Amino acid sequence: MKKHIHAVVIFILTGIGSFAQTKAPEIKDDFQPSELNQPGKEYPMVNSQGYARFRIEAPEAKSVVVSLGLGGTKGGTPLTKNDDGVWMGTTSGPMDEGFHYYHVTIDGGVFNDPGALNYYGSARWESGIEIPAHDQDFYALRDVPHGNVQQILFPSPSTGTSRRAFVYTPPGYSKSQSKRYPVLYLQHGWGEDETAWTNQGRANLIMDNLIAEGKTEPFIIVMTYGMTNDTKFGGLRDFKIEPFQTVLVDELMPYVDEHFRTIPGQAHRAMAGLSMGGMETKMITLARPDVFAYYALLSGGTYKPEEIKDKSQVDLIFLSCGSRENPDGVRSAADALRKAGVNAVSFVSENTAHEFQTWRRSLRELAPLLFKN
Repeated sequence: MKKHIHAVVIFILTGIGSFAQTKAPEIKDDFQPSELNQPGKEYPMVNSQGYARFRIEAPEAKSVVVSLGLGGTKGGTPLTKNDDGVWMGTTSGPMDEGFHYYHVTIDGGVFNDPGALNYYGSARWESGIEIPAHDQDFYALRDVPHGNVQQILFPSPSTGTSRRAFVYTPPGYSKSQSKRYPVLYLQHGWGEDETAWTNQGRANLIMDNLIAEGKTEPFIIVMTYGMTNDTKFGGLRDFKIEPFQTVLVDELMPYVDEHFRTIPGQAHRAMAGLSMGGMETKMITLARPDVFAYYALLSGGTYKPEEIKDKSQVDLIFLSCGSRENPDGVRSAADALRKAGVNAVSFVSENTAHEFQTWRRSLRELAPLLFKN
């Protein structure tokens, strides 16, 4: 995102597909408003090929450019002003399927698109656009039983305040006063916060659909802020995990176990994270193997066999990324772990990069593997 962070996290905005090196295909004129538009707004629009079209009213402006991350049109998509003072333009090629952050630069100033809904990413509220995916049904809002996502405020003596988390409880949770559930602690990436996995990632809908199809056992998901966004470019080597580890393990987890019907204990807990949240997951799971039995890094690096000191404590290591990231590295790391006697699974999301479609698909693949024991 922007220019603040190391390779593990810098690609969180990239999501834009690489454009063809040959002559671009003819653009189909079947544009429809993006599903993430503000109520009643026609633009931005997307077509069946994945192109996006933008319209910005700025009659006095000298330059308007739409910036869709680090990929796609290098330098952004420049818009052209018509006789009415309205700026319009279309991406020079199709975008990857799924969710993307973007913003508009007008005469050097950075603004959000007034036609689009906003999502917290790159350490600010950014505009969002959704490119319909061929496999979008797994995170669609369907006519199935739905779980509940609620905000909690938990005391944090180490930071001297109360902190926020969001908790997903599966369908049927409120109907039983006795059934208990395992817990996945799920972390966002750099520049995001605890709203990302449900707003951008649609984690709750993914779980609802998987549970309805009988593909995963129900479990609770807890999402909290990873305290990562003060990390500046070149400063990742100085990132200290201990403050967040204290918040997560010593403050949030006891609160969740007290206020929700969890199954306490290491064998019933998982930790996963995307991008920098994956880095946090790795650091905490290696430092505290007594806390989690399931580890998952989603575009967030890998584990080496020698890093797993007691293989009997690890029920699963899940590694994933997009096919435009480091698929060979993810696959080979999982192979090495399996050869060392660790239950490891790799997943590569086809035709995606460091973006939410990769992580949505990763959660879909991960969830059925959790808490099998």
